Amino acid sequence: MKRTIITYLILLSVTLLSCKPKQNMVYMANHNMEEEVTKAKFQGLHIQEGDVLLILVSALDEIAVKPFNLNTVNKVGSESASGSNLYSQPSEYLVNEEGYISFPVLGNIYTKGMTQVQLRQELETRLKRYLTDPLVTITLKNFNVSILGEVKAPGQKESVSQKINVFQALGLAGDMTDFGDRTNVKLIRTGDDGTDQIVHIDLTRSDIVNSPYYYMKQNDILYVQPDKNKQVQANSNPNRALTFQIIGALLTAGTLIIALTRR
Repeated sequence: MKRTIITYLILLSVTLLSCKPKQNMVYMANHNMEEEVTKAKFQGLHIQEGDVLLILVSALDEIAVKPFNLNTVNKVGSESASGSNLYSQPSEYLVNEEGYISFPVLGNIYTKGMTQVQLRQELETRLKRYLTDPLVTITLKNFNVSILGEVKAPGQKESVSQKINVFQALGLAGDMTDFGDRTNVKLIRTGDDGTDQIVHIDLTRSDIVNSPYYYMKQNDILYVQPDKNKQVQANSNPNRALTFQIIGALLTAGTLIIALTRR
């Protein structure tokens, strides 16, 4: 009888140990998180093929600047030949497969790999041949990232801000589920040479802020892998957890019955 009780207790212990607590649930858990975060620097996005740029040229002379803006209208919404009451809206420019945009008057301009600041400076330099003190503003229209895997709302997400870090991107997807592996998140990014690269990110480390992959780039893909517990569960009987619970309850009841009968 004693041997039977010991067997029951061993089986009960194995059952309880099989339900280990979830580890690595905290982002940036290192003790020096505050110090590391202050080191994060946003270097700006690099223009890629397929980007849609919103570009607006401004200058004191509204008539002279008109040829450089595709969307120049008057305040009542119709084109003005006289130039009075003109104002311009940003025009859309698609970066083609060769990395060029076709700009009015200036012609084809190579933009791939440039930051928006570099392209603004390039355009303003060229425009000085035609305008006095030109001012160029540039915005990326199609800043999209995709977040897949163990997140609450997977899919392609659009951000109104171009300065978005990996945690903000996860926030767009509702954050990770409890089964997400925070120590091994995959980031798929297209390099300047057009090839895709895959890097692995450990979001439990605070020094992630020093990584070139801390800030997202347009068309990045984040894939949150399921942790080992979820993978084991997915590849086994779907009723595995319930089975363990039932076995544990039966073992506990059996142990109590045996103990009571020995009194």
